[in-house]
Amino acid sequence: MKLYVGNLPFGFSEEDLSKTFAAYGTVVSAKIVTDRYSGQSRGFGFVEMSTRGEGHQAMETLNGKPLNGRNLVVNEA
Repeated sequence: MKLYVGNLPFGFSEEDLSKTFAAYGTVVSAKIVTDRYSGQSRGFGFVEMSTRGEGHQAMETLNGKPLNGRNLVVNEA
């Protein structure tokens, strides 16, 4: 299951993103979208979980959760 993750802290790395979601199951991939010219994070990314159940659990738990001063937005991609 692929999830959209928005409102990420700008200093967050793909490894941080993967670790955050790993508490809810197996993370297949974690990608933060960056600006093509500056390389800076655009504040959102995508996480792919191995099963729909794990994806739904992560989505329900993390959506709206504060992380480094920002409330995450987690939806199905």
